[in-house]
Amino acid sequence: MKSTVIKSIAYLTILGFLMAFSLKSKKVTTIYLIGDSTMADYANNYEPGKDYMKVRYPVTGWGQVFQQFMTSDSLHKIKNIIKTDSVFVDDRARGGRSTRTFFQEGRWRSVYANLKKGDVVIMQFGHNDGAKDKTERYVDVEGYKEFLRLFVSQSREKGAYPIILTPVARNFPWKDNVLNDVHGEYDQAPKDVAKELNVPLIDLNKDSRDFFTKKGKDFVTENYFMNFPAGRYEAYPEGQKDNTHFQTAGAKEVARLVFTGLQNIKNIK
Repeated sequence: MKSTVIKSIAYLTILGFLMAFSLKSKKVTTIYLIGDSTMADYANNYEPGKDYMKVRYPVTGWGQVFQQFMTSDSLHKIKNIIKTDSVFVDDRARGGRSTRTFFQEGRWRSVYANLKKGDVVIMQFGHNDGAKDKTERYVDVEGYKEFLRLFVSQSREKGAYPIILTPVARNFPWKDNVLNDVHGEYDQAPKDVAKELNVPLIDLNKDSRDFFTKKGKDFVTENYFMNFPAGRYEAYPEGQKDNTHFQTAGAKEVARLVFTGLQNIKNIK
């Protein structure tokens, strides 16, 4: 009887250890992506009830393909940020949103409510904040900064780690085979906030412009941005000329730039 009890205790002890180990191994860090259409996930219930391949493909936000970089054999490259063995990318970005409208529509509130210690919040706005001709989304530079400060401070309240991105490049203007900046003050503002609040910054505007310049205007225009003739894709029977949004290949390259940027972050706060 005593031997049986000892064996039972030993079995339960081992079982408890294995369960604890299993639970520990299943800890997940959530990376929240907040931003605009260039970051959005068009395939994942973006338009409920509609077939992405029929109504939106090939438009692809870089956040849509970011999960692909969070494989178990890649996470060691960003161990300075990710302390668990698993990552879930929760892409909350939405087309047409500025920092102001993302907040006013309750989208930030939803992220904030779910944030837990150790999560990461990557924010990339600017495209719509600076759209003076679209008053429903426009916010001046000082307002833009204030909303970025809010996202940063409230992320930190929850023990999450904020990371600021400058807005990804548009495919214009090109001059002497070099892609130039189009964002102006809305490129500088996130840099100012990052410095002020000691937040990690990925200069995606510069990184993407440099990368696209190396690839060349013609290649980038045809393969990375939404430019193609009529009849190629069901969702765009008349073709498309769009130098803001990405085809899948372009989104993957931008996602790769962001992943590389994460690797270069040494101190996360």
